[in-house]
Amino acid sequence: MFDWIDYNWVKALHVIAVISWMAGLLYLPRLFVYHVEATPGSEHSETLKIMERRLMKAIMTPAMGVTWLAGLYLLWDGGWMSDGWMHAKLTCVVLMSIAHEMMKKWMKDFANDKNTKSQKFFRIANEVPTVLMIIVVIMVIVKPF
Repeated sequence: MFDWIDYNWVKALHVIAVISWMAGLLYLPRLFVYHVEATPGSEHSETLKIMERRLMKAIMTPAMGVTWLAGLYLLWDGGWMSDGWMHAKLTCVVLMSIAHEMMKKWMKDFANDKNTKSQKFFRIANEVPTVLMIIVVIMVIVKPF
């Protein structure tokens, strides 16, 4: 059905999208840490709002979409749905997607000058994608089960 699609090109696209998405998932909470310190309405706060919005809309959300689309194609074409490592990987990717949506909510809170979270909260939130990424890489490379 999709004989014209080259698996390796889709895999390359998937890896590029994952790297782009992860860059955003790791950088946006760091911007939030700085944003907590900014006085609402200040030039610094308004600049951070622009940076956060552009990161989310121009990089993170499109990269997440391409990650999912290419990844689902690779899953289907590779026939890995019955593999345990893939179940663990998909669970982590779903959790990353939830983290993405939470970051979108926090971004909107900052945009409306209604953030109630602390720097410590965002420092901890910054670690969640890292832990999930480590698990995903181990699942894909080692395939422990």
